[in-house]
Amino acid sequence: MIRNKKKKKLPVRPETVSNLLVLVILSLLISSCQNRPKEVLNRKKMEQLMYDVYIAEAIMDNDYQDFSEPEKKEAYINKVFAQHNVTQAQWDTSLSWYSDKIDLYLRMNDSVKARLKRAQIEIDSRNAKLSLEKAEPDIQIYSASYIPRTYTFKTPGTDSKGFRFQLDSAAISKDIPSNFFSFNLNAIGIPQSGNNNLTSALILEYNDTTIYRYQKIKENRNYGTPISKYIDNDTLKQIYGFVRFESSNGITPNIQLYDIYLGGQ
Repeated sequence: MIRNKKKKKLPVRPETVSNLLVLVILSLLISSCQNRPKEVLNRKKMEQLMYDVYIAEAIMDNDYQDFSEPEKKEAYINKVFAQHNVTQAQWDTSLSWYSDKIDLYLRMNDSVKARLKRAQIEIDSRNAKLSLEKAEPDIQIYSASYIPRTYTFKTPGTDSKGFRFQLDSAAISKDIPSNFFSFNLNAIGIPQSGNNNLTSALILEYNDTTIYRYQKIKENRNYGTPISKYIDNDTLKQIYGFVRFESSNGITPNIQLYDIYLGGQ
């Protein structure tokens, strides 16, 4: 009597399933790319254009005097499109297409925002360094580590345009026990016109790293710059900072700074 031999089922390896899933995902991605209409910009070009458009919009928002009319804004944006060899219609079509694929659009938007943030940090660092390099001699220096609790720019009998300070590692250890602290101040009397430039800046020198923190003071409110004694196994050894005022019309308004301090809350 002949018996039918049953075929043994081969076990499915986990790595085989994993490879199949990867192939499925790749095929879906390829299919998605192939479904992109010709008039829609590819992802790389779209992200670069989004980056430049966001910068252009920020410039126009911060320069109302030069971009007060819609025609000027439109002309400026069109220049951005022209630099990328893209039309307004292509931008609108591409933006609409990517917006319909919300997960992809959000990833692109996050990528652009991260790039903008890195660029802003780099610009702030450069501005702080330049401001410190050209610090004017009429900025007041008290004792090296002294920071006034209040400061008025239009003080009778003085032409001072700010103050500066410096703390070495000994002063930091003695005066600031907290590992995390901040440089804080409150401002009042800031003019609404954009003719004045009031800034604060810090240079944080660690053993192997130097960090520049630059902040423009444009409103009547509290300002704070966070500081850490330790970053990536590196120790803060010196703080150099200043608050400085510049006027484009030569007039110093009655700006007052109060509750100025360097330390923990």
